[in-house]
Amino acid sequence: MTIELDKEVRKEAAASIERYFREKMDEPIGNIAAAGLLSFFLEEIGPVVYNQAVADVQERMKARLEELQARVEELDIEVHEEPFQYWRKFERPHKAK
Repeated sequence: MTIELDKEVRKEAAASIERYFREKMDEPIGNIAAAGLLSFFLEEIGPVVYNQAVADVQERMKARLEELQARVEELDIEVHEEPFQYWRKFERPHKAK
C-alpha cells in the first residue's frame, strides 16, 4: 500500500526535509532530492508507521469496547423494573404481631 499525501502536504514535507538537511547535515539537499527522499520514506517506512497506528487504534477501541460491554451488562441492574406492581400500591402493609 502506498501512502498518498495531498499536494500541499507533500510540498511542506519536502520543504521540511530540505530544512533538516540545511540545518543538521553538512550538505544541503535540493527540492527534487528532498521530494525523492520523501517518496522513498513514504513507500519504505510509511507502512510501518501506518500499521502501528492501526494497531494502536485497535487497542484503544478494544479497551473502549470492553468498557462499553461492561456498561451494557450493568444496564439490567440499573434500569430493572419489577413487573406486576399495580396491585401492590393498593395493598395495606401488614402489621407485625
